[in-house]
Amino acid sequence: MSDTLGKINLDFFKDVISEKTGHQRSEVKTGPEFGVDVSVIDLSSEMAMVLTSDPLSLIPTLGLKESAWLSVQLMANDMATTGFAPMYGQFVLNLPEKFSKKDFQVYWDHIHRFCQDTGISITGGHTGFIEGQNSTIAGGGTFISVVPKDKVKLSKYAREGDVILVTKSCAISSAAILAMSFPKTVQNKAGMENYHRACESFYDTSSLKDALVAVGSAKSHEKITAMHDVTEGGVLGAIYELAIASNNGALIYDEKLPVGELQKEVCSLFSLDPRYCIGAGAMVITCNAGSEQEIIAGLEKENIPCSTVGRITNKNEGINLVQNDKHTSLNYVENDPYWEAYFKALNAGWK
Repeated sequence: MSDTLGKINLDFFKDVISEKTGHQRSEVKTGPEFGVDVSVIDLSSEMAMVLTSDPLSLIPTLGLKESAWLSVQLMANDMATTGFAPMYGQFVLNLPEKFSKKDFQVYWDHIHRFCQDTGISITGGHTGFIEGQNSTIAGGGTFISVVPKDKVKLSKYAREGDVILVTKSCAISSAAILAMSFPKTVQNKAGMENYHRACESFYDTSSLKDALVAVGSAKSHEKITAMHDVTEGGVLGAIYELAIASNNGALIYDEKLPVGELQKEVCSLFSLDPRYCIGAGAMVITCNAGSEQEIIAGLEKENIPCSTVGRITNKNEGINLVQNDKHTSLNYVENDPYWEAYFKALNAGWK
């Protein structure tokens, strides 16, 4: 297995991409930036277009409905960090040659329904069947919204002194997908109840509601400064990215990180640390110091757990994890351990 699986790191981004972004247009206010979920294009004195792109999932062992859910929700999670829901969607599908048109119809019906439920109008793209395409990534998509530009949240807007919040739990998506991919193993080793609970948690992998509840229906919660959704690298990776994007440091208290017993149990079967593995469904939020309890209370009214886990610090202080009163520099995990665990279990014949 390649040691370069997963997202590129900061150094690679700086060396290869950041200074080579095509023609420079003045209306592009936020282009490609490490740790920033969306791009922002100025449209007028009041409005901006925000865009985000992500791979599309097609995972036969997971199911067509579940793959469609991930395809829609992982992009929606990125858009959610702005404080707004996605409005328009483009889909580019490069499908395996042996993927039947009947199965594609089922898959696309679910894409349509999830977009419809989220308020997304599908505006175009490309669909084709490709020889040699055997990946669980079936192409890519882009979500777009047109929103008041003075209301847009970006991960790079976090400020020194802000409190760091995390919704729900670490490793929501990792635990759910591993349980669904290796049902017999999880049933035998973690028990039938934990297996069913892990499968049910799959639909907690959307953090769109988290973000929209946090900012409020009028997008008026100015005490929230930034948001960043949790993907590869887990909750700790997401906080690291947010700190880098905002040119700050961070202090994170390990004992305050939310790790549900269910996620801990499933991850332990695959020798995974839930703090560092893919965690779609959780949202990292930064807010003005003193406002955290108000934000937490608002989320909890909608049955969304939220924890205070640290604060944003000066860049010169670095990004640090506090464990048993000891400060250690947090290293960015370039290769999410989830992938190795998944393929190791698959190659070992786990069922």
